[in-house]
Amino acid sequence: MDFSYALVTALVAAIIGGFIRGFAGFGGALIFMPVASAVFGPRLAAPIFLVMDYLLTLPMVARSFPTCRWPTVLPAALAGMVTAPLGAWLLANGDPVAVRWTLCILVMALLALITSGLRYRGEPHLVASAGVGGIAGIFGGIGQVSGPPVAAFWMSGPSPVAVIRANMFCFFGLLSLSSFAAYFWNGFFTQESLTVALIVGPAYAVSLFFGGRFFGSTAGANYRPVVYALIAFAAISSVPALDGWLR
Repeated sequence: MDFSYALVTALVAAIIGGFIRGFAGFGGALIFMPVASAVFGPRLAAPIFLVMDYLLTLPMVARSFPTCRWPTVLPAALAGMVTAPLGAWLLANGDPVAVRWTLCILVMALLALITSGLRYRGEPHLVASAGVGGIAGIFGGIGQVSGPPVAAFWMSGPSPVAVIRANMFCFFGLLSLSSFAAYFWNGFFTQESLTVALIVGPAYAVSLFFGGRFFGSTAGANYRPVVYALIAFAAISSVPALDGWLR
């Protein structure tokens, strides 16, 4: 495939993904990774996204600190940091089809739960937070798609959307540290991946900004429908049986 065509394709995905990430606090990888993996391959696409997403969202992470609910975010993030290397190992050494089926089933179940109207009250149990974070860490290591499990989990609670969005930014800010170490260990950071991240990054940065501004201007009025749509997209796009159509 022509490299210039691949770059243009990745730029378009970065613009759309960045806007979604800025608005919802997650979802950039759900847009960018399938497209970039098709034109660059997953072993190149994953470190590209990790570098540009982590560096460019640091200001948003810092602004989210006061709003974030740390008693639920910290257990999830720490568990995810432990399991992210497992996901990176699967990316490097194995065919993750069985894992993708597991993710698909889990995300569909969580989506059914949050759209049913059932909610938990108060702070989630420590074990539940750690369990969801651990699952998210595995899939973050595989393909930077750790958002749906924790998003669905926190959407089932009583927190307002501003808190959920802040939780997402802080969760990914911590989880990415483990992903960096795992990707470095597996040799995913190459001159090519860093070069593409530098080229695509500015477009991602601009769309991140406008996504954040849109959330602020609407006071998160459309937050839940957008998150539901992103979770459903993640579930559908993860079905291996649809690879012939989607990939």
